Amino acid sequence: MTDQEAELRRLLVQTCLDMQAKGLSKGTSGNISVRWGQGFLISPTGIPYEDLRPDQVVAMRWDGGFDGPVLPSSEWRFHADILRTRDDLNAVVHTHSLNATAVSTMGRDIPPIHYLIASAGGEDIRCAPYATFGTQALADLAITALMGRRACLLAHHGMIAAHASLAGALKLAETVEELAALYLKCLPMGEPPVLSADQIAEVLARFRNYGQQRPPTEQA
Repeated sequence: MTDQEAELRRLLVQTCLDMQAKGLSKGTSGNISVRWGQGFLISPTGIPYEDLRPDQVVAMRWDGGFDGPVLPSSEWRFHADILRTRDDLNAVVHTHSLNATAVSTMGRDIPPIHYLIASAGGEDIRCAPYATFGTQALADLAITALMGRRACLLAHHGMIAAHASLAGALKLAETVEELAALYLKCLPMGEPPVLSADQIAEVLARFRNYGQQRPPTEQA
């Protein structure tokens, strides 16, 4: 194992712990992946994050193959398809956070109620239709919902956030959860007013050069 792979494994475990500490996941729910070599690294299934070791992170190939006794997350299919088809994304965070899941249960997109919606790449955050967890059907629906976006909801399930780095993907997951909470808070007063397409386009243009987009430590 190279030093770079060892560091990515360590970062992935730390991101899992941070996801839990931020209240975005409970128990063993959620999963995280990062691009590596000829495939990707992904959190395993069924291991509590507080017990997770870097050597238990699973190295997977694009076809779903892997070596060793530790099983990958059951959601490896959409992780693989997102990273394989989107060269602008290096890391994927999937959570069952409360507010995002509540909005997804209603089958609603999150509309442009706040300029930070643009951090997900477009004028809204789409909700993919329901499909059973771990299936290729769910992966296909997620890919469609993520077209032109870095985040989406999964109906009756949770959310996906993806970015150029593990830190970026986790931060985006936090933002999606905050936007979902804001949307739910507005709804009792009626459907909230939204920003115009031109207003969102201006924010998107500003975001293109905002912050560090591709940290060199996470390039495979």
